[in-house]
Amino acid sequence: MAHAHSHSHGRGDRTPKAGRTLRAVVAGVLIAAALATAAGLALLWPDHAKVATASSKIEFAPKGTTFPTGKIVALQNGCPGYFSSGAATSAPGDTRACQLAGVQLLDGKNQGRTVTIPVLWPYASAGLHVGDRLELVLPPQSTPGGTQGLTVNGVIRDQALWAWAIVFAIVVVAVGLLRGLMALVSLAFSGFMLVAFVLPALVSGQPGLPVAVVGGSAIMFVVLYLAHGPSVRTSVALLGTLFGIVLTAGIAQLAVTTAHLTGVTGDVGGMLAGTTQIDFRGVLTCAIVIAGLGVLNDVTVTQASSVWELRAASPALTRRQLFARAMRIGRDHIASTIYTIAFAYAGAAMVVLIVLYLYDRSTLSLLSQEDLAAEVVRTLCSGIGLVLAVPVTTAIAAALVPAEVVGAEENRLLDALKLRWYSFVPRAAAVEEPSRPY
Repeated sequence: MAHAHSHSHGRGDRTPKAGRTLRAVVAGVLIAAALATAAGLALLWPDHAKVATASSKIEFAPKGTTFPTGKIVALQNGCPGYFSSGAATSAPGDTRACQLAGVQLLDGKNQGRTVTIPVLWPYASAGLHVGDRLELVLPPQSTPGGTQGLTVNGVIRDQALWAWAIVFAIVVVAVGLLRGLMALVSLAFSGFMLVAFVLPALVSGQPGLPVAVVGGSAIMFVVLYLAHGPSVRTSVALLGTLFGIVLTAGIAQLAVTTAHLTGVTGDVGGMLAGTTQIDFRGVLTCAIVIAGLGVLNDVTVTQASSVWELRAASPALTRRQLFARAMRIGRDHIASTIYTIAFAYAGAAMVVLIVLYLYDRSTLSLLSQEDLAAEVVRTLCSGIGLVLAVPVTTAIAAALVPAEVVGAEENRLLDALKLRWYSFVPRAAAVEEPSRPY
């Protein structure tokens, strides 16, 4: 077998001519997609003048309203004397529904002054303690320097959020090393793209479908190569992801149209409709695509990695056999991912589900409600897109994987930076190791 193997592969490039041609085609497709994405960003880049105009038209509070910050210096359960009925709560049977707080104002005209205000539900049931900070609302005052009408607008949580973000970053880097660090950088870039392009483009009236495709593609081009390193394997995953994005966008557009969804939910949607040029059906289409990016990327990366690992473990497998075995992995991944998507959307819409569950109406009638119907469509469209991306990504990977895989391509960057976590392994043993999965 060793003799046959030595004759089937010569030194140098071990990729057949057909394989080299296919790689050139894939590279050309990715280059064309990158240029199209760049052109799309230029054409769809938001008009910030329209965004500023829309922002100026939205009033969340009357003019003259201020939002001072206060620190709780005293706290007691119940609010005796603050309700005409004499009740100590604002919700029947809930003794935590109102607390009386002494709050020291930290800024504004009344800085340093301590006032007593009732903390109503739901903030009274949030586990507040002395030392916590609150954002308050002070309506326009007829008396300068007065505090009449001062109420709680929210809890200031920046310290807790920063602490959890730091813990998250430490865990990711400690376990993922350089790859984990690159994942964090990729996450930051994704957030930047949403804030700098996707959201303002939608606010300025750009159509949601192209915004979703262009924005999602731009994110994936940067995120995949940053997080997984430049390699043929990453390019295969990227090509499968781009296919999934386009497919999901088309399916989402069709589903929103055929289901007659409006994309408008709650009072916020009505407020935005009166002050902006937002196409809410386009926003819903865009939301479906963006929501499915993470799980779609996960599936395509896994399939590409599976093909490479199968090749490293069994070099004698034909490409047809590689595809068949990788698809077995893909089907298992599909089965788990489908209910992962459903659970994620159910968790995000739990309050809506509770309200709808309590309605005395049939299940089919509830499914027709805008809030629930939008979540159902979101789940189905994302599911169809990722399921169809699996065989496409697997087929491309099986066609492009080298005839022999010696070491993992994605480790080249780590090798160059001398950051391989297994550097203590003798060189001879390290060469013989099969490539590690992502």
